[in-house]
Amino acid sequence: MSNEAGGTAGSATPAPDPLPHGLGTSLPSPHARAKTEGTFPYAADLWAEGLLWAAVLRSPHPHARIVSIDTSHARVMPGVRAVITHEDVPGTAVHGRRVKDRPVFASEVVRHHGEPIAAVAADHPDTARMAAAAVIVEYEVLEPVIDPEKAFSAEPLHPDGNLIRHIPLRHGDPDVTGEVVVEGVYRIGRQDPAPIGAEAGLAVPRPDGGVELYVASTDPHNDRDLAAACYGLDPERVKVVVTGVPGATADREDPGFQLPLGLLALKTGCPVKLTATREESFLGHAHRHPTLLRYRHHADAEGRLVKVEAQVLLDAGAYADTSAEALAAAVSFACGPYVVPHAFVEGWAVRTNNPPSGHMRGEGALQVCAAYEAQMDKLARKLGADPADVRLRNVLATGDVLPTGQTVTCPAPVAELLRAVRDFPLPALPKDTPEDEWLLPGGPEGAGEPSAIRRGVGYGLGMVHMLGAEGTDEVSTATVKVHDGVATVICAAVETGQGFSTLARQIVQDTLGVDEVHIAPVDTDQPPAGAACRGRHTWVSGGAVERAAKMVRTQLLQPLAHKFGMSTELLQITDGKITSYDGVLSTTVSEALDGKELWATAQCRPHPTEPLDEHGQGDAFVGLAFCAIRAVVDVDIELGSVRVVELAVAQDVGRVLNPAQLNARIEAGVTQGLGAALTENLRTPRGLIRHPDLTGYALPTSLDAPDIRIVKLIEERDVVAPFGAKAASAVPVVTCPAAIASAVRAATGRPVTRLPIRPQAAVVTTTA
Repeated sequence: MSNEAGGTAGSATPAPDPLPHGLGTSLPSPHARAKTEGTFPYAADLWAEGLLWAAVLRSPHPHARIVSIDTSHARVMPGVRAVITHEDVPGTAVHGRRVKDRPVFASEVVRHHGEPIAAVAADHPDTARMAAAAVIVEYEVLEPVIDPEKAFSAEPLHPDGNLIRHIPLRHGDPDVTGEVVVEGVYRIGRQDPAPIGAEAGLAVPRPDGGVELYVASTDPHNDRDLAAACYGLDPERVKVVVTGVPGATADREDPGFQLPLGLLALKTGCPVKLTATREESFLGHAHRHPTLLRYRHHADAEGRLVKVEAQVLLDAGAYADTSAEALAAAVSFACGPYVVPHAFVEGWAVRTNNPPSGHMRGEGALQVCAAYEAQMDKLARKLGADPADVRLRNVLATGDVLPTGQTVTCPAPVAELLRAVRDFPLPALPKDTPEDEWLLPGGPEGAGEPSAIRRGVGYGLGMVHMLGAEGTDEVSTATVKVHDGVATVICAAVETGQGFSTLARQIVQDTLGVDEVHIAPVDTDQPPAGAACRGRHTWVSGGAVERAAKMVRTQLLQPLAHKFGMSTELLQITDGKITSYDGVLSTTVSEALDGKELWATAQCRPHPTEPLDEHGQGDAFVGLAFCAIRAVVDVDIELGSVRVVELAVAQDVGRVLNPAQLNARIEAGVTQGLGAALTENLRTPRGLIRHPDLTGYALPTSLDAPDIRIVKLIEERDVVAPFGAKAASAVPVVTCPAAIASAVRAATGRPVTRLPIRPQAAVVTTTA
């Protein structure tokens, strides 16, 4: 007796459903199981025969002149194999991802707390740390410049001066004014990327006098070139091998952390490993730029924007890093996703003696989003209008012009996004006397009283650019090979958690009809693919993989097309089968391959952009992505504690390539934005990082995450992007803090001008 599934009664359990296949499905990550079980190898897990351990001595001062460095005591300690300082750098003594202005080791002056002075290699990690502490440095402590406003008049902190970049944006008529004017001053704190996985690396000397670096690099070719210049070697003699990357929301590994490793390996002739402590991570890598913003919005009596005037000051810390790029984004997006006929923005990035700032997801755009959305709330309040309605009167659409003079040619469904979150049903109100303590903003056993709770609803509209900007040459190369029914993708695009390894498999499955697709490990023997940021690898590297796969597809189909007298365009591959338009030809991909080995290499390079000119004008961006978030918060107006009840998200995604992966990226981005809004502030009194640990620096946990409702994903394909997809993770990070601040303003009536939101900003004082 047969059952409906075609089996026999009493037969064995049916085979499990096949895995999802191709673009548009929720294909799981190939590393998901290993990461879940804790067996996935990261740099901290690596080992080599004859291994030595490294430690770095860092400055305890934010600003000081180095009088002398005495390494003699460290050198004679048992087990110490090498001690190096600036005198032991054979090549270029400075480095930097964009501007090479940062010493490998400080020699004459230290410019920030935690700057490297010396490094040690020893046979035990404790010995290495003790030897580093035994290096005696005599300092002449100098007064640090910690206020970016004072950097303009302070003595130069660096030979290149204190001003890194100034962008004066001029768009329209400066004499135009509006009937309604609102002003505000805003401050955004220093957010740390806080990588959960340990920052670690291994350097192994090579027989040819070169060195191999095993690190969680997000831009291996750039890191190789920096290392080769530092070591005084040709790039061919330095190899960067990318280990497992335990998440990256910024440049994952600071080059200043990697470079001493190779120097020690070359000096000792032994493999050298360094695993940074959490304190060293906070001291070493770059953070989000703290920002001071001043705004004046002009509008007509209906709330339509007439002119925006703004000043944006980024604190770059001691070195330039990516501050020039962050400033360009901040100035360009200073008016937000709104139509502004007249805009005048002054932007500066300056050096201080604070910890270095650099690339972090949504840099520049997050800071201005918090400010311009606060201004939109002020405008609505002054007009006595609904905040969502005021925003809808001004939103950007395809064909509108940015303040930079660039026409928005990509899909920009901002109004549709805002309406989606506005119209989504609000969460239920808590009872007057909640039975569950966690409903109070203070959390379990919080001190708050239910009668002091006020609910607020706020909105945020954000935008980010995708890929590099201002003339950056974006290019990636990929190779696709097929043999014995198995495909292999070779591409130096680093999987940082953004899902490229899954996407590449889906592309090849879709194009070639091959189920089994492997992604080769990444190293610098492969052609460069660029940095893993701003959705680059979805667009550029994914495009390269698609082009290579299509070339292999042509190789596969040409013999069949020739045999049947038709073009390859008349053949299609679906579910592992090759069929012709008329049904005459039908065979499987496996039969067509018949033991052949096919391969192709291709590049993807998006259309060029241009630098902003002396008036901040230019077509600087390849593409834009947009997001709307509605935040619902409960605020204890006596204690100032805030509980985010719900975040409703609508996002412009171009095309959904992997639904589960996309949802996870959006939820993660929103949660990171939650941290910037409420808890994450790396405090640096007098330039010193206070509490450089995860006790003093409060990351949101799963207990802090609210209900995140992805209410709408708009799939309006960007015709210039491969697959039509847009970057997904940065724009919710940018938008979330602004939405939460807006909701707190709605609940309290307070202006809320700082991020993260301090309790005193949410306290409502009542008079008898």
